[in-house]
Amino acid sequence: MIEDNKLDHSAETQVASTTVDGQRLSNIVQVLASDEFEGRAPGGPGEAKTLAYLVEQFKSIGLEPGGVDGSWTQSVPLIHTQLAQNGKLSVAIGDTSQSWQQGFDVAVSTARAVETVEIDSAPLVFVGFGASAPERDWDDFADIDLTGKVAVFLVNDPDFSATADEPVAGRFGNKRMTYYGRWTYKYEEAARRGALAALVIHEPKAAGYGWNVAASSPGEKFALAQTSDPLPPLLQGWLQYDAAAVMFAAAGLDLAEQRKLARRDDFSAFELPQVSLSASFKVALEKIDSQNVLARLPGTTQADETLMVSSHWDAYGQGEPDAQGRIVRPGANDDALGTAGVIELARVLKAGRPMARSVVFAVWTAEESGLLGSAAYATQPIYPMHSTVANLTLDILQTAGPARDVILVGEGQSDLEDDLSRAAALQSRVVTPENLPENGLFFRADHFSLARQGVPVLLIMGIAGGADLVEGGRVAGDQWIADYTGNCYHQTCDAWSADWDLRGAIDDIELFHTILRELGDSTRWPQWKTGSEFRAIRSKTDKLRE
Repeated sequence: MIEDNKLDHSAETQVASTTVDGQRLSNIVQVLASDEFEGRAPGGPGEAKTLAYLVEQFKSIGLEPGGVDGSWTQSVPLIHTQLAQNGKLSVAIGDTSQSWQQGFDVAVSTARAVETVEIDSAPLVFVGFGASAPERDWDDFADIDLTGKVAVFLVNDPDFSATADEPVAGRFGNKRMTYYGRWTYKYEEAARRGALAALVIHEPKAAGYGWNVAASSPGEKFALAQTSDPLPPLLQGWLQYDAAAVMFAAAGLDLAEQRKLARRDDFSAFELPQVSLSASFKVALEKIDSQNVLARLPGTTQADETLMVSSHWDAYGQGEPDAQGRIVRPGANDDALGTAGVIELARVLKAGRPMARSVVFAVWTAEESGLLGSAAYATQPIYPMHSTVANLTLDILQTAGPARDVILVGEGQSDLEDDLSRAAALQSRVVTPENLPENGLFFRADHFSLARQGVPVLLIMGIAGGADLVEGGRVAGDQWIADYTGNCYHQTCDAWSADWDLRGAIDDIELFHTILRELGDSTRWPQWKTGSEFRAIRSKTDKLRE
């Protein structure tokens, strides 16, 4: 546990220690998660304070600016939209109509720079899981035209709930979610096909979190202001399962049965009979110039080869009062603690001997809004992707003490997993694959933006599986996850506590320290493993690394 913390906004005197310091971690989190930072929402009143604090920390360590044109930052132009609370959303089935209440039946928003959302009786199309995967001989869409229509998706992959005797079993990785299962893919596919709106039917197990998380910011959306992607649907979001089931029943269909039929490879999308959606919302539109923060520790003989370690600085800002009247959602663990880990890694690496390769410390904006800060960097990188050796990301660290293992997210992706195993062995620990691969955590953190550009990645995320804690074993590790995700994830109680036991978090951060040190003086380029969907992307630039 951490004691005697002081809320100090000035950079602490840097001690030339090459080990991660739990007191420093706690102090940094206490500042970033304080009410003064107002939940660190992009573009909100806490952003300027957050940026100033992070830059101050990196400066005090002795790093050089790693941003654009010798600055500490990279601009990330965003739009921020908020649907009016008095908007209307309804679905008509024949001669009857059902009104859907924002935050209860649906959680929808718009990613377009518009001032109104108007949809008049748009047909609903059930697209099953919405996967178009020719390499798996699977296409849910066939020849259906989604232009001007509402695409209704099931969450996760076609084989998520499949039994062993169903033909689809194993087609999409069994319980391990593929990118086809992520809601982001489904919205992207709806956009590519011209859908006017996109709704994903929420199921807690298949989504990986409860309705309280899906509906935590009803009507609010951040999106990149500049993108070459197809125009997103005018309205997109979650549809609560019970509301969807009532709608299907009114249309003469059983949702549970349709879910089974959608697991067959002969499924084809179809319009729900006599069902249409209407919506009318005024939109508060705000344009924001948010910022990524980047600092650099230059290498010596291979300075143009870049290792990257990252986290995200944003959280969920302020929301409705909880039972205690708190409105700030401080994001202490998600991801102020990961950010503290990045700062500590910067400090201990700077305190050690110089390395051949450079290290960039990136703290992204707008992760909670869809990995937007890292996505903006990945499409306009400051350091070339082909010479970026690897990205190591810290996003949520467990605070329940030391563990006998470290949880691996996304098993079978790259040989960075072998580096992790070697580093863990030095701590007399082992690597354990995530126990909930169906939650798709590999696609839910900022490292994924770099992976999509072919950069090998590694993620440490404390909610990926119950750690085998020294005190209490895996039962205690599972309980920590259940308590955190069930009560505090994205909520007001994700707050700093002097009672945190950060010994396990320190061990995990030290794993990255070991890997960074090994790769920092190496000529080795980590490789994607055979079968990874990112291997082909990286191979296109192989000659540039020879």
